[in-house]
Amino acid sequence: MEGKVKLAMVEDAVEYHLFLLPDKARDTEEPKEILQKYIERIMTQFASLLVPYIWQNQPFNLKYKPAKGGVPAHMYGMTKFGDNIEDEWFIVYVIKQITKAFPELVARIEDNDGEFLLIEAADFLPKWLDPDNSANRVFFHHGKLCIIPVPRKSERIPWLPTTPPTIQQALSIISAHPEAILASESIQAAVDRRIRGYPEKTEASLHRAHCFLPAGIVAVLKQRPRLVSAAVQAFYLRDPIDLRACRVFKTFLPETRIMASVTFTKCLYAQLVQQKFVPDRRSGYGLPHPSHPQYRAHELGMKLAHGFEILCSKSSPHSSDSGKSHVTASPLWASFLESLKRNDYFKGLMEGSAQYRERLEMAKNYFQLSIHRPEGSLAVSPGEEILTMLQTLPFDVEELKKEEADLPPEDDDQWLVLSPDQLDQLLQDAAGRKKSQPVSQEEEQNYDVAQVSDSMKAFISKVSTHKGAELPRDPSEAPITFDADSFLNYFDKILGAKPQESDSDDLDEEDFESLDSDDNLGFEAQDPESLKGALGSLQSYMAQMDQELAHTTMGKSFSTRKPVEKESSCQTAKNNSDEEDSGAGDCEAVDVDLNLVSNILESYSSQAGLAGPASNLLHSMGVRLPENADHNPQGSQ
Repeated sequence: MEGKVKLAMVEDAVEYHLFLLPDKARDTEEPKEILQKYIERIMTQFASLLVPYIWQNQPFNLKYKPAKGGVPAHMYGMTKFGDNIEDEWFIVYVIKQITKAFPELVARIEDNDGEFLLIEAADFLPKWLDPDNSANRVFFHHGKLCIIPVPRKSERIPWLPTTPPTIQQALSIISAHPEAILASESIQAAVDRRIRGYPEKTEASLHRAHCFLPAGIVAVLKQRPRLVSAAVQAFYLRDPIDLRACRVFKTFLPETRIMASVTFTKCLYAQLVQQKFVPDRRSGYGLPHPSHPQYRAHELGMKLAHGFEILCSKSSPHSSDSGKSHVTASPLWASFLESLKRNDYFKGLMEGSAQYRERLEMAKNYFQLSIHRPEGSLAVSPGEEILTMLQTLPFDVEELKKEEADLPPEDDDQWLVLSPDQLDQLLQDAAGRKKSQPVSQEEEQNYDVAQVSDSMKAFISKVSTHKGAELPRDPSEAPITFDADSFLNYFDKILGAKPQESDSDDLDEEDFESLDSDDNLGFEAQDPESLKGALGSLQSYMAQMDQELAHTTMGKSFSTRKPVEKESSCQTAKNNSDEEDSGAGDCEAVDVDLNLVSNILESYSSQAGLAGPASNLLHSMGVRLPENADHNPQGSQ
């Protein structure tokens, strides 16, 4: 379809597009030159965030994409994030910040699932928005999420197309009506909650561990810490052919091993730790006894060394590393370095110190790959990069061994094992709910079971269609109102009391467009005669059901209560009755609330503390039942 950006991804990946808003002043300039300058400015301004970040698979990148099929020339990037979903949300944060720093830019972002930002905010979307009509409607502008709406049938807005807009139309709408297309506060909050904590959150996602590694790998990681991800992936995705290169190590000899501190992401560390692997005896990578205090460091180092050896076995040294020597000669380097210093990239390190030089080398490598890379140059594989560094990078094994005594402490890896309470809290935080507090004994005694009944009534009063039912958002929101007359109007429409109306069970499209996720029910007024007809039909059905149920024992399965004001008359009716069950039950009313609460509590109790329909439904409505204190229900009276 013209104007629709098409995904062509087989792995878990995220695509992002940055467009320039229409501007007549730029019509005389070549779009390629303009966009190339923007790429340089963006990659320079956000280098302090992007340089130290360790990516799972591919880094954030931007390149020029020429106009094609109705899509104007723009900046484009794709990042395969694999198993680390945090890479995707970090990119969302970066894109949001880019559009905030450059108001003339508009961005859209999607992954294999399509508009994943809408999936994140699914509970707050308007009724009309679905995957079929969401194409080219969701953008970032000025750091805010924008959704181009669909005009209702009852109104015609000239600047809103009735079909999904093309990219050109979307850009024109955003440029002319930026305030009118802002997403609701609830949608904005849902996305912001997912990226809350960045950029500080990137530091919390790292894990530092001691590894017993060959000196060559230690030297490479000092210059290129990002290469740890390629090595972990090579080991994690190894096959029997890969392991042939590890029978006898040719590049990273085991006798050169030293202890070093390696920085992983938590995802990479978990991938490396969780795999059980026994090295080939011929490799020389033997492990100490599991009770050895440094067993974990030896095991991690062995696995990481296998990953590096696999990478190098598939590659040969790069033809030249001359590009590195020309980095500082580029006219862009000075402004790039100044931008790093201005954004505190060097963290106050003394110029010329070992750590300062390490971060400077990382910056040069980023500059060469992202900003100063010659057009048309081929990407260098991690294996080629490692072999080239080993040939050109001087390092002293004895000097590296001296650093063993001053290694920083390892990070605690207890986060690998979550207790049930921690897992529950993690799921609640991911859902954006408030932290649950432990229920005290006094709170248990004062727990009001009426809350269960009230919540279920609120749930039943919500909108439900063939697509599902809505849950009450939050117990603190405004009380839910229910208009009985409007409900009967809709009942009449669904049952098809009017012969001229459709007998479909689905609500028509115009009815859905009149409903918004944050609005109360609002139905059109109906003919009073049709209401009487629908109500009469329902009463007739109910009377027939009562007659059939009167001759069964179904009523005895419900808890009942006697109305106080009719108790004497009921007794008289019983005394005058000639039949054994002549309708004495008519004087007893079914206690709906009691039956509802009893059945839900019985279902909750039968879950035995595990997840189940009762707890899932009540939790989604904000109702937290206390734990069952009766550990011997069979013996209770």
